[in-house]
Amino acid sequence: MKILALSDRVVDSIYSAQLKDMYGDVDLVIGCGDLPYSYLEYIVTLLPIPVLYVHGNHDKVQYTASGRVIAKPTGCIPLDGEVKRINGLIIAGLGGSIRYRPGSEHQYSEGQMRGRILRMVPRLLMNRLLYGRYLDVLVTHSPPLGIHDGPDYPHTGFKCFLTFMRYFQPVYMLHGHKHVYRRDEPTQSSFNATTVINVYPKRLLTWPPEREHE
Repeated sequence: MKILALSDRVVDSIYSAQLKDMYGDVDLVIGCGDLPYSYLEYIVTLLPIPVLYVHGNHDKVQYTASGRVIAKPTGCIPLDGEVKRINGLIIAGLGGSIRYRPGSEHQYSEGQMRGRILRMVPRLLMNRLLYGRYLDVLVTHSPPLGIHDGPDYPHTGFKCFLTFMRYFQPVYMLHGHKHVYRRDEPTQSSFNATTVINVYPKRLLTWPPEREHE
């Protein structure tokens, strides 16, 4: 299976007529947040495959030039706070960032994010009984604390994501949120049994894992 993961920025070659030619062999698309809903809708319209997404901290209702109001990406599968099995892949999603502005949507305190994880636990335990593993891929918007996160508070990662990886051992954790501008900035790290990947703005992965493509 080939997976195209996206976050935070529209890639011109994807939001174009080249999409089918360049990514027609992709089996699954994963949005890691802060992507225009119209961008995700375009992808799911041209590629007849599942497009899953979590919310980023900047996600909100969008208005098109034609006056259309887009409250969510039609045709795409919401993954935020969910655990799903898609094409045999067990995947869970936790969108949003650390809360840095009171009252903002898709921003959470450390305790709130921990509570969201706890609500997933029964399903993860059931997966262990049914399939012999808790999950394969964790999709987030924010990185974990100390891995690919930033020095400023809005880009601080969640400590509870480290605990999640220790207990539930996903093969991949895919995130966005932290923009990458330098070639020497790390975008892939290992934490226990998990490979943590900043997918900004796009990343091609294979499943089962073989090698990653920029």
